[in-house]
Amino acid sequence: MKKIVLDVDTGVDDALGIILAVKSGMFDVLGITTVNGNVSLAKSTENTCKILDFIGADAGIPVVRGASQPLLRHVYFEHRIHGEDGLGGALRDFSASRQAQDGFAPDFMIEQVKSHPGEVTLIMTGPLTNLALAISKYPELVHQVKEVIFMGGVVTQYGNVTPTAEYNMYVDPEAAKLVFHAGFPELTMVGLDVTRKVLLDESHIAELGDTELADYVRVSTSEYTQRYFERNGVRACALHDPLAVGVAMSPELVTTRKLFVDIETRSELCDGQTICDFQNRLGKKPNMHVCLDVDAPAFFEQFVRVLNS
Repeated sequence: MKKIVLDVDTGVDDALGIILAVKSGMFDVLGITTVNGNVSLAKSTENTCKILDFIGADAGIPVVRGASQPLLRHVYFEHRIHGEDGLGGALRDFSASRQAQDGFAPDFMIEQVKSHPGEVTLIMTGPLTNLALAISKYPELVHQVKEVIFMGGVVTQYGNVTPTAEYNMYVDPEAAKLVFHAGFPELTMVGLDVTRKVLLDESHIAELGDTELADYVRVSTSEYTQRYFERNGVRACALHDPLAVGVAMSPELVTTRKLFVDIETRSELCDGQTICDFQNRLGKKPNMHVCLDVDAPAFFEQFVRVLNS
């Protein structure tokens, strides 16, 4: 069973990623770390605890707080997409009994990788601040982790927070740059190039049946779907973060190429833009697997099956 640490800034799609990971039964979830991003660190942590309690997750899964702000920049929340509470109001009246444990997420990552060298997969669905802090403190982590799968970036399309940048990269590009150049042997980018192809619509929710979980999915994604319709003319929402979890579950879902990718950190117009050197014009060694296509029907078959389990 694959050992994972999930790093999340729990908004609507992070929550669905957590549900997919925990309910799949395919992972030994060593812990879930939280970070500032879609919402504040406090709200991200609260939402993570709520989701775990809502689905009846093992009480032994620790939740550990991480960075409350980007490395160098001011916070930038996405309340318009995820709602003020981060979950589209779906669990507004739900109280979680579990609490985050003492500790700091980067230290927790280091501890888990040290305890299980070569076995831990880090699935990052928020800004990469926690991972950047972890490798700054313990550079050996780069070679002791099994793999890193992160949701973020875009290399063949437009951004979703600026014309050029994807949200997680835009929030903390300095952290992303540190991660990109750290030398991870197995680093996989699950960007908008593929996440925009896994669009959750009412037909998928209908497949979840008349259940409490189906109601949660419908309510939590309602505003998100409306915003996506206003921007793209499609009444659906992209499952960005669940796809990153899906790639950890079933790598064959995506088609990848090993390429060199860097990120812009000093541009008035292009901060957070991920630049992929498809033609090796820079002469740099490829530093990550870039997801370029996805079997969307296969992903949704897996997603619906797991949530119905």
